[in-house]
Amino acid sequence: MTHTAQRGAPATSTTADAATGDDVGALLEQYRRELTGYCYRMLGGAFEADDAVQETLLRAWRSYDRFEGRSSLRSWLYRIATNVCFDHLGSSKRRERPMGLGGPQPAEEQYFGEVLAEDRWLEPVPDDAVLPREGDPADVAVGRESIRLAFVAALQHLPARQRAVLVLREVLRWSAAEVAELLDTTVASVNSALQRARATLGSKGLRRPGGAAEAEDAAADDERWAPVDQDLLERYLDAFERYDMEALVALLHDDAVLNMPPYTMWVRGSREVIRWMTGPGAGCRGSRCVTVQANGSMAYAQYRQNPAGGWSPWGLAVLEDDGRGRITGITTFLDTATWFPRFGLPDHPPAL
Repeated sequence: MTHTAQRGAPATSTTADAATGDDVGALLEQYRRELTGYCYRMLGGAFEADDAVQETLLRAWRSYDRFEGRSSLRSWLYRIATNVCFDHLGSSKRRERPMGLGGPQPAEEQYFGEVLAEDRWLEPVPDDAVLPREGDPADVAVGRESIRLAFVAALQHLPARQRAVLVLREVLRWSAAEVAELLDTTVASVNSALQRARATLGSKGLRRPGGAAEAEDAAADDERWAPVDQDLLERYLDAFERYDMEALVALLHDDAVLNMPPYTMWVRGSREVIRWMTGPGAGCRGSRCVTVQANGSMAYAQYRQNPAGGWSPWGLAVLEDDGRGRITGITTFLDTATWFPRFGLPDHPPAL
């Protein structure tokens, strides 16, 4: 697997001397994290977002001498990034989760399913690659909920312009006038696109990030978007490492789903999840786990016991919950050669 994104500006420039080029590169580099978050929400692929941001910064660096300052540098960069994302989306298929490709299967190995191509499945992303380290708590919460797997997957079902409008308006809090200027359209067109995007999210059972909940669901919604439930994560990992199925069932929602990209198979229901763990997935008994920060959610790296001794990388798991202490989703990304380095994880778990 080869990925092309490289950090920093080119070594030479046809529009500025080396010192000026270095200064411009450093100035643009300050926006890498937030642009990566924007491109990840737009594209659904972590490495694809890296490539889009690199292309954005390269275009900006090459044309910086023509930047006339009629808008802010940030707005100018987002205009470039949006166009780059539109180019990517025009030539690629929609990224999916296994749950978007068909119904659940029985918890048996023969239903494991086909392997999706790299550019077809939604990818995980480290929090620190796309979220600000500090800021207004409300904005931080919106940023976190807008990179959760279910939300990013739903975004992929929106047309490109609706996707951009929703992210810019609801996540980044741009005004309708600012978005209209970026997209070279009218405020009325932006508002119409936003309403259609909201309706699509609503049809998938998702509210918009930071949006008001219906009165009867307000308390549950506030809990759902609370910070990561560290207590629930610790209890889940304790039960999983002990492979205590009774304790795991107590933590799973009745309709919990389990899926393992890049395979298309997924199972639904706490009993089916346990049946998988005690059947085809029984090799996970004795695993060691290390917590990570991914997709604004509970997450961990799983090291599976190696018959030759020790433990070997097995998967990067992202957990979803209902805000009431129950796990609703277990997504384990199995391409450890890609995801463990991406998250800075070692080849072996730390010694006890």
